[in-house]
Amino acid sequence: MQDLHKMIRIAAGCLTLGLFAISGVVAQTTAGSSSVPNAPTPNVSLPGTQSPFLGSEPEGKASAEVLQIDFSDAINRGLRNNLGLLLAHDATETARGERWKELSDLLPNISARVAENVQTESLAALGFNKLFPVLSPAGSGGNLPRLLPAFNYFDARVTWNQSIFSFKDIEKERAASESVKAARFTYKDAREIVVLAVGNAYLQAIATAARVETAEAQLKNAQALFDKATDMQKAGLAPAIDTLRSQVERQTRDQQLIVARNDLAKQKLGLARIIGLPPGQEFVLTEKAPYQALNALPVDTYLQHAYASRADYQAALAQVHAAELSRRSASAGHLPTVDMNANLGDIGVTPGNSNGTWQVTGGINIPIFAGGKTHSDVLEADSKLKQARSQLGDVRGRIDYEVRTSLLDLNAAAEQVEVARSSVDLADQALAQSQDRFTAGVTDNLEVVQAQEAVASAHESYIQSLYFHNLSKVELAHAIGDAEDGVKRFLKGEH
Repeated sequence: MQDLHKMIRIAAGCLTLGLFAISGVVAQTTAGSSSVPNAPTPNVSLPGTQSPFLGSEPEGKASAEVLQIDFSDAINRGLRNNLGLLLAHDATETARGERWKELSDLLPNISARVAENVQTESLAALGFNKLFPVLSPAGSGGNLPRLLPAFNYFDARVTWNQSIFSFKDIEKERAASESVKAARFTYKDAREIVVLAVGNAYLQAIATAARVETAEAQLKNAQALFDKATDMQKAGLAPAIDTLRSQVERQTRDQQLIVARNDLAKQKLGLARIIGLPPGQEFVLTEKAPYQALNALPVDTYLQHAYASRADYQAALAQVHAAELSRRSASAGHLPTVDMNANLGDIGVTPGNSNGTWQVTGGINIPIFAGGKTHSDVLEADSKLKQARSQLGDVRGRIDYEVRTSLLDLNAAAEQVEVARSSVDLADQALAQSQDRFTAGVTDNLEVVQAQEAVASAHESYIQSLYFHNLSKVELAHAIGDAEDGVKRFLKGEH
């Protein structure tokens, strides 16, 4: 079960959780767009790494209806259909099965059997001719026959076996119970990872949708510039180079729009895979990129919440307890055990001609020498206990790291949003002034083209910073173990 938890954290930990595994869906910028320096990267696994959290079991069949999917609906669908979560649930059932297997050694084992026996027996093969040579000399056909004639008997019996006391089996069952607890925490942690994966994919998709809208507006402006340059050239007010320059700018914006639309289509396919939409199902994302400032609490407050709420930390604690109990179980291999066997039945020639019989046997088994098996079990249990404690320490350190880096990313992204928003306003003003100067014939359209490039870059920086700001909120909610319930509040700027 620890291996499963480790896999989930990698799946989330090429996510964080480097597991768990979903760091994948990092924002991709369109060709020619600028990126935000030092922007936080999402803790999710790159496409192609086969993380189960990037897949799903499709729900239902595609319909002709175009689905309207908001952020909450996407998360709910992911929590129903995501493959990583389904596998974690199956692993929990496996752990429960292992616990019942260990429990069965402590519970009574009762069985019933009905038998009818018909047979013959060779007395010579059993050595009766040697025991009674006078009665049955070789070849004489004396009083004792060599072969008994066929005889039969009937036996119906209930058997009961019970371990009265075995400290080893008791501790094994308790260890298995702790493993079940760890599996349940791992399942809960998998739900947190699904929220992180869905949230990242949804935010990335709406960020790209914003890029599409921006690219469409920029193409419209480039087309207007080209039309104006063409008219001014025809009127003899502008040289041909202005027309060519504006035509290049229009085609550049057209190309970026094509790339943005293609990226949006692929990201919607990726989101559909994560949340389990049927293949070919058409849908639209109903939410735009939100921006609400989140006033962060002191880091110690978040850390206390994380240590109390993080399911992966609770799972690691349960694994340590399970390893400690397994260690005690291994040491108990030196101790005596007490068991009891009993049977009750009816035996005779036929069911109508039979007699009831019963038997009860109790005993104490004292291990004296088992060829070093107990020593071997203790060494293995010691090794697993050390591993579990080391992993617990690592999880605690990772929680501290993730909480602190999430807060750093959140603060940095909030500042970047404000700077990017101001840059967009300034770039729009510069574009308006350059257009007026070009219309008045004060300058050529090179200044306008450069201003359009500045506007495009400013809008891309704003979209990127907004995406990373919202993603930082999702990552903070995950870092403190409150992604499933708290991510919607965090996006609204609420704690």
